[in-house]
Amino acid sequence: MAITIQAIQGFTDNYFWLLASKTHAVIVDPGDATPILEVLNSKNLTLSAILLTHHHRDHIGGVAELKQKFNCPVYGPAQENIHEVDHPLHQDDEVTIESLHTKFKIFDIPGHTKGHIGYFSQNRLFCGDTLFAGGCGRLFEGTPQQMLQSLEKIAGLPLSTQIYCAHEYTLSNLRFALSVEPNNLTLQERFKQTEQLRMKGIATVPSTLTIELETNPFLRCGQKALIQTALAHSQQSELSKTEVFSIIRALKDKF
Repeated sequence: MAITIQAIQGFTDNYFWLLASKTHAVIVDPGDATPILEVLNSKNLTLSAILLTHHHRDHIGGVAELKQKFNCPVYGPAQENIHEVDHPLHQDDEVTIESLHTKFKIFDIPGHTKGHIGYFSQNRLFCGDTLFAGGCGRLFEGTPQQMLQSLEKIAGLPLSTQIYCAHEYTLSNLRFALSVEPNNLTLQERFKQTEQLRMKGIATVPSTLTIELETNPFLRCGQKALIQTALAHSQQSELSKTEVFSIIRALKDKF
């Protein structure tokens, strides 16, 4: 069965991902029900399930209304307190959506929040706010070590994996990336392409794991250029990979 994937824009920069067949759909991280209902109604789609990556309001704000209207199951992280979740999920669980003939494998990817999860299916990863195009989420609840381990888990997926993150942060992320790895030619080119896309109002996601590994500083903390940048902002002569990540993340927070 052919599945279409549509980014429904919400708030200032959120993407709510709609996966749909001819008659049924699944929504990932519905922060606001209104634009989602408009699309579902316009396409005469029935919502089969809601998939949640973490508990932040801009990702779950529309859940109650959608669940009430469609009486559909709500999947989400077992380690987070989300009232509407009736199917709590852990690492390596599987979610089967019969109406779309689709199965998702669950990954625990904490760091942004303590219980953050991702959904992987057919070389597509819906990763919420853990990995962004050109960046990663802020550490609101987790530790640098947790986030680095989560990013390394994602980095172990097939290189062709498409990364469906939940925000349009790419241009600002790449601007920061250039500040910590200015001589990365692939990054320079990606920044130019991203500028052109955003000038036209075109979304920059999904990206691919390949381009993230080549340009995203938070997946490159073992690279010499990033280590040197971190050392320049440290009083130490040697840094672990976690320490490099922590310094680079702190620089991003101040950028």
